[in-house]
Amino acid sequence: MAVLKVTFTKTKRNKLAQALWVLNWVSVITGLILFSLGLFLKVEIQKRRELMTDEIYSVPNMLMTVGLAACAINFLGAKICYDCVDVVKFLQWKLLMLSYIICTFIFTFGILVGALMCYTMRIDLEESLFLGLRDAMRFYKDTDTPGRCYIKLTIDLLQIQFQCCGNDGHRDWFDIQWISYRYLDMTSTKVMDRQRSNVRGKYLLDSVPFSCCNLYSPRPCIQHQITNSSAHYNYDYQTDELNLNHKGCRQALLEYYTQIMQSIGLIVLIIWLFELSVLTGVRYLQTAMENVLRSGNPDSESDGWLLENSIAETARYNFKIIKNLGKCYQVDDDPNINVPTTSQHAQDNLPTQQSEILITT
Repeated sequence: MAVLKVTFTKTKRNKLAQALWVLNWVSVITGLILFSLGLFLKVEIQKRRELMTDEIYSVPNMLMTVGLAACAINFLGAKICYDCVDVVKFLQWKLLMLSYIICTFIFTFGILVGALMCYTMRIDLEESLFLGLRDAMRFYKDTDTPGRCYIKLTIDLLQIQFQCCGNDGHRDWFDIQWISYRYLDMTSTKVMDRQRSNVRGKYLLDSVPFSCCNLYSPRPCIQHQITNSSAHYNYDYQTDELNLNHKGCRQALLEYYTQIMQSIGLIVLIIWLFELSVLTGVRYLQTAMENVLRSGNPDSESDGWLLENSIAETARYNFKIIKNLGKCYQVDDDPNINVPTTSQHAQDNLPTQQSEILITT
């Protein structure tokens, strides 16, 4: 029994073909939108690649690939649907129609995968940002090292723009030597004592870069000797609210990228639903036109459906096809089985053939 069978008159078939022609051109535009969204996400990730350990380009590359495929396939689909108004022209596309529907189904499924990847990318992004920010903070002082010259500028702009500090908070800077040796007097007793007090020999301070300061704080920024309450007037580290950015940069970036990916994911899901409706309409048009050819009357009514048989029967039929294809490529490796040659088979049948000749004579 056919699944979701619908009866079409000639007028309905023509209107369906014309509507699908318009929808396919709209799908070309949605393909460009998908490509643009993927390109935008790739550029946003590329801006802060120095703060990530892995280049997470799987989602934008997926969206760009699916977008280009949508443009090409739907451009062809518009031509096919436009010609399906005429039965004679449909015969020219009949063999290509099934391939077109399969390709449309594949890239429609790819759109759904791309939408789901937008929502699952957060896990990989969080780990990549945690490790990338940790390494970038370690290289903050290396302004003279080739390849790390712009790390300090990148982190300072990041902390000012996103109003964040450190990886998870301002205390992350306490465990990192972020002051360059260029600005340290290595002959000073205080500097040497502070380096000896640390197991790793680093010059550590309870201070943070100036970019961690809260721009909206009413009092001057306290960025040095943060934990020393007596070093500042009317200040208590335990009770007073610090005039530093409280949010960690990992959390700030994660929220920023998550908002982008959720917005893109919602748009991609809407496009997927639209492409699914186009695919359904094309399938109805294909089956209806094929039934017209079977009837031989181009003006007669015809039935269209999504599946000719039920879902279970279709699955069993396809499984049998795959199973039979597997049997065709099986090779029997048993050496004890002797396959007779053509000459041996002819010799075995020779007496029978001679007796038949004698009987006939």
